[in-house]
Amino acid sequence: METQVFIPFRLDTPHHAGMAEPKTSDPKERFFRYFQAEITVIQGQIDDLATMSPVGGERQDCIDTILAGISRLSNEVMDAGDYIPAYDQRAYAQAMKALTDKLNETTASFAPKSRFQFKSKSSKPAAKSEPQADQRVRTSFSNIGSKHSPVLDAAKRDAAAVAATSEKDYNEELEQQSGVRKPSFSNARSISIHDHSGLHIMLPSTASRATSSGSLRNLDRCVVDMIVPTSTGTPFAGLALKNIKNSLIVAGHVAGPVHITGLQNTVVVVAARQVRVHECKNVRFYLHCASHPIIEDCSGMRFAPLPEFYANKLDVKGENQWDQVDDFKWLKTEPSPNWAVLPEDQRIPADVWQNTVCGSPSLSTDDILRRAGILTS
Repeated sequence: METQVFIPFRLDTPHHAGMAEPKTSDPKERFFRYFQAEITVIQGQIDDLATMSPVGGERQDCIDTILAGISRLSNEVMDAGDYIPAYDQRAYAQAMKALTDKLNETTASFAPKSRFQFKSKSSKPAAKSEPQADQRVRTSFSNIGSKHSPVLDAAKRDAAAVAATSEKDYNEELEQQSGVRKPSFSNARSISIHDHSGLHIMLPSTASRATSSGSLRNLDRCVVDMIVPTSTGTPFAGLALKNIKNSLIVAGHVAGPVHITGLQNTVVVVAARQVRVHECKNVRFYLHCASHPIIEDCSGMRFAPLPEFYANKLDVKGENQWDQVDDFKWLKTEPSPNWAVLPEDQRIPADVWQNTVCGSPSLSTDDILRRAGILTS
């Protein structure tokens, strides 16, 4: 039976029964809603651990994602201390501790059980080791992700099960290819593309088995198209984009959250349940987002709906809240200057999506980036 973690307090702002919940610029209430949504997501990820195999690192990848989410949310609680009262902060801390305990208990259940034990010949009773449950208890959430965490120990046990299996280095293969790169990722559990410059990368349908998670980082002047595996196969469970500049990223479909950090002068196309953007400058987003996109420490963000060409391929459904952006670092009542709707006459034309982004022998990566308005020379 799934154990739910509840936030042990209610907002001061009253909501009368029978009345629709009003939109508010109160940062405390906005953070409360955000925290509730994040807790729900992480709980779901923890509950899914039992269904994942330790072989191939699938469970370990999910544990790493959960740890990163808990650590990030803990930091966000501390950052919000400027406008959250002390008693509310204590309540958030209790909720985070309960979530961490649940993760520790879940991962501890994966440990192999000893079939027998040796008894001491001494007449004196052997000193009892500290109970396993006590080792998992933490009194604060500031040390989440510690190298000595039982959670990480469980992750290491999963990794040991496949230590003898060496995974193919697809990034090395990308550098050795020419033209449009199409790495299969057929032997991978997740997609990881990093440390490239000037490449055009299109994932084929064989990569659909590797969508348990996705990561793109340290890219410059690249075009990455991941639409095929996420439209013909399974969407990414989660996706992280980090330190990318002067690039075009067609991320495809993500069933969970997308974390975007440190992007500059880049275009991102994605359909996702949540989109969270941190420390980015001059990024254009083409979104289908089931919740409010969130930005923090950003400037020059521009938002537009998912192009029809990709919306048809991905068959996305439900309300699109692409233009309901929340700026968590803008606490004033007037609109945030850090984002705006991208005017229609400044959006990438439909024929560029259909005929240019897919690539051709006559187009270089820089040619595509110029036609998308990312490069000017």
